[in-house]
Amino acid sequence: MTQQGAALQGYNNELVKCIEDLCMQKEELNKQIQQAEEEKNKLQHEIQVLSEQLEYVCENLAQKVASRNELDKILAETEAAYMKILDSSRTLLNVLKKEVGSLKHSPDLKTN
Repeated sequence: MTQQGAALQGYNNELVKCIEDLCMQKEELNKQIQQAEEEKNKLQHEIQVLSEQLEYVCENLAQKVASRNELDKILAETEAAYMKILDSSRTLLNVLKKEVGSLKHSPDLKTN
């Protein structure tokens, strides 16, 4: 019977050691889970901050693009108006030259 008791005690010791090992593994896994959850929360916070920054940059970019488009429109209109002024000035100059040329050939303006 002593031999059976010793065997039973040996099995019991191994069983206790296995249970202790499993408990240690569980504790280690709990630590890893907690670290992973903290990392997940940290990353989610960073994503939220970056998303807000991205939204701000996108809004700012849209405003700048709209302003640039408005400036392009103003520039195009101004350049078109300026070209009309140049064309009118050229026409006025040509008319003035013709008038001055006509006056030079007029007998009333000729001097002796």
